[in-house]
Amino acid sequence: MQFGIFTVGDVTTDPTTGQTPSQNNRIKAILAIARKAEEIGLDVFATGEHHNPPFVAPANPTVLLSHIAAQTERIILSTSTTLITTNDPVRLAEDYAYLQHLSDGRVDLMMGRGNTGPVYPWFGKDIRDGLPLAIENYALLHRLWREESVDWEGKNRTPLQGFTSTPRPLDGVAPFVWHGSIRSPEIAEQAAYYGDGYFHNHIFWPTSHAAKMIAFYRQRFEHYGHGSADQAIVGLGGQVFMRKNSQDAVREFRPYFDSAPVYGHGPSLEDFTQQTPLTVGSPQQVIERTLSFRDAVGDYQRQLFLMDHAGLPLKTVLEQLDMLGEEVVPVLRKEFAARKPAHVPDGPTHASLVESAHTNHPEVLTP
Repeated sequence: MQFGIFTVGDVTTDPTTGQTPSQNNRIKAILAIARKAEEIGLDVFATGEHHNPPFVAPANPTVLLSHIAAQTERIILSTSTTLITTNDPVRLAEDYAYLQHLSDGRVDLMMGRGNTGPVYPWFGKDIRDGLPLAIENYALLHRLWREESVDWEGKNRTPLQGFTSTPRPLDGVAPFVWHGSIRSPEIAEQAAYYGDGYFHNHIFWPTSHAAKMIAFYRQRFEHYGHGSADQAIVGLGGQVFMRKNSQDAVREFRPYFDSAPVYGHGPSLEDFTQQTPLTVGSPQQVIERTLSFRDAVGDYQRQLFLMDHAGLPLKTVLEQLDMLGEEVVPVLRKEFAARKPAHVPDGPTHASLVESAHTNHPEVLTP
């Protein structure tokens, strides 16, 4: 089981002080958070991709992730998500293979359509073509990483003739891909077709909804012959706020919840925590809530937490990460490992992908 954090890179006013971090301060805070994630023993750091305020998540995540790769040694660097709809698959193939080499394989991607409508026309696309773009663009990206010479003709980009993407993937093995979606069965179907991972953000929707989408993905994963349904590669998002005492956690987080645009000024904190995976309380409550996700969706491979949103100051986020690393993740690792059947795979890493390729397709490996 892989545990990590993901950031959406929002620049939000702290409602308790009235202070809004500068973009520079927010970017530097994200770097500090990534370094902290490795220090406390997390497995994954992931960043979103945004092209509009109030976000400073990078328009090209490889810039941020390359910088973090140079300052870390072990942690997997991921996206959450990379826009497969508005990015050129050729550029994605080149950029992320390059990052793969720079990080010695510590990289994977989460593909998504994005949830900001204006982004599409900014890049010459139509949001009504979101699903066809996601399907066609990924089909090309998948081939670019696996074929030395690609001939391609589709509806959404210029044709390719004998094109070779460079650099080639590290060790001849493409970065692992997760397909992130909250509500589109077509994306779950796409993940299942390729035998890729399926990541359900699991932030604003009830666990019962995530369970239905994941069950569909598992069924289709088995249908396409990649393994049994319970061997499908699943990831979940979630968000937590902790203090030693649950009442203190609720009291401290409430003004952030009530003020943050991300929560939409809708349901109360109590209703939201009941209806979604948001957990505000003690470390033990976070442990119990996270373990309950397994009861709903089965054994899964990756759990990412959103920790640095809604205007929370860096000091508070780092305190949260210390609690996560010291009190929560060690227990979750032990409990999830004890409950996982032997035939259910662990979370993918570059080393595991190379080993699988060596066993099943030794001809694809690059000396």
